[in-house]
Amino acid sequence: MERNELYPVFLKVSQLNVLIVGGGNVALEKLTFLLKSSPNAKVEMVSLMFREETIALAEKFGIKMHIDAYKADYLEGKHMVVATTDNVPVNEQVYHDCRARTILVNVADNPPFCDFYMGGIVTKGNVKVAISTNGKSPTTAKRLRQFFEDVIPDNIDDLVQNLNEFRKTIKGDFEEKVETLNEFTKGLVQKKEQDEN
Repeated sequence: MERNELYPVFLKVSQLNVLIVGGGNVALEKLTFLLKSSPNAKVEMVSLMFREETIALAEKFGIKMHIDAYKADYLEGKHMVVATTDNVPVNEQVYHDCRARTILVNVADNPPFCDFYMGGIVTKGNVKVAISTNGKSPTTAKRLRQFFEDVIPDNIDDLVQNLNEFRKTIKGDFEEKVETLNEFTKGLVQKKEQDEN
């Protein structure tokens, strides 16, 4: 059985410079996805054209837009890039330019030309769950996202906050604290199982 060897990370895109190359439907999808998760993301876009919805969204969030053909100069100071044009040679040029500069890059719908995938995300307050199907099935990721949105309670943030406060009061070394928190949360899981039965 094939293994998913991706390493999941949660990026602070409000502290990173992101470039989206393209202005069509896929660019709008990626921008929407990024801003939904991180409204303060630092994003620029470059394209010869932009959809009206993309322009409206970009203006709402202060996204800088360049009406221009892609040039490697736009990579200056960028940490990650998403290429979304329907021009395959342009997308692949973006990929090679990024790799030469050690910039993380994602070419939409082209897994071999991706350093990372933008997976499904579930957010409930401070709790965020990211879902990956190793670039194989966005539909499965969407279904799993819907499942987790249903099963993770809306008040999960109360639990996170309470555990954070409780953690501050625990004495002892790291291992003792972990053991105490494990015992405490085990009771919460058992209670949830009893409630469901």
